[in-house]
Amino acid sequence: MKRVYNFNAGPAALPKEVLKRAQQELLDFDATGMSVMELSHRSNEYEKVHNKAATRLKELLDIPDSYDVLFMQGGASLQFSAIPMNFLPKGKIGNYSLTGSWSEKALKEAGKLGDTHIASSTKETGYMSIPSHLELSDAPAYLHITSNNTIFGTQWRSFPSLSPDVPLIADMSSDILSRPVNIEDFSIIYAGAQKNLGPSGVTVVIIKKELLEQCPENIPTMLNYRIFAKNRSLYNTPPTFSIYMLSLVLEWVAEQGGVAAIEKYNQKKAELIYETIDQSEGFYIGHAQKDARSHMNVTFNLATEELTAAFLSEASEAGFVGLAGHRMIGGCRASIYNAVPLESCEALAEFMNSFRTKYR
Repeated sequence: MKRVYNFNAGPAALPKEVLKRAQQELLDFDATGMSVMELSHRSNEYEKVHNKAATRLKELLDIPDSYDVLFMQGGASLQFSAIPMNFLPKGKIGNYSLTGSWSEKALKEAGKLGDTHIASSTKETGYMSIPSHLELSDAPAYLHITSNNTIFGTQWRSFPSLSPDVPLIADMSSDILSRPVNIEDFSIIYAGAQKNLGPSGVTVVIIKKELLEQCPENIPTMLNYRIFAKNRSLYNTPPTFSIYMLSLVLEWVAEQGGVAAIEKYNQKKAELIYETIDQSEGFYIGHAQKDARSHMNVTFNLATEELTAAFLSEASEAGFVGLAGHRMIGGCRASIYNAVPLESCEALAEFMNSFRTKYR
């Protein structure tokens, strides 16, 4: 079977080695005579999978013992509500930095539950950059950022420095595990798995333990971080297969040399495509400003809608999948998450050059 060049934004490419491993173990996991999908989440066999995933993530991201790792459901979108439910009390203001659609949605959900404030925004300039300064409100409950923006193709290269009494919360759904970060700079990091961590179905939450005491009693149990931490993410049936796949992906990252090695690989992939855009003499036009370019989502346009349509059509015929830009901004987008091989990016750069030669 011929594999396509997968540039989907999410659910996204998974490492081929991981897929083969899952295929081998699908019918009989660890000599249990059952698939991992058939194991009880209370069994010893599954508990090993569960604990291994959490431990491996702590090792790869160098997560201190002062933080808990939670496995939740509902995607990053449910965290848009969980965060203000847990950490936006009356008299405090949730601060949000707007850098794209997902941060807008996070702000909207928080506004249903408490007072909010836009601390920074690049919306007026079409989300082509990352804010250069912040203006926090009085009595800030926290500052929420989205570290990478899949739709507009921008990424925080460095993170805001806040006073110790203002928690920094980051939605890292589309760039977690793609580069080293100092976990202690954040109070909460959350991420839907379907970009860099595994298949859809599980959401990882890395949370400072001291925050858990703030979680109120009068919110839904399934949105209470303290309950999830107390029960080791086993309050109810977790997404067992997704967590198993997460564990395999984390093992694969370790085999590649860890997060630092993955970062260098991702930089090489991104530079290859951005150089193709920059050297095209305006045939391809990048959306993001150069100092804000994402290493996960490369967004670009062509001169006309007709030319864009031709590019996407011919790319599809050549075996490229997922290159259409988000419906909000159109154009093209190549999502080059951890599992997208360099060979796919080399093939895309070659196709872009040949297409330019044909139509310039």
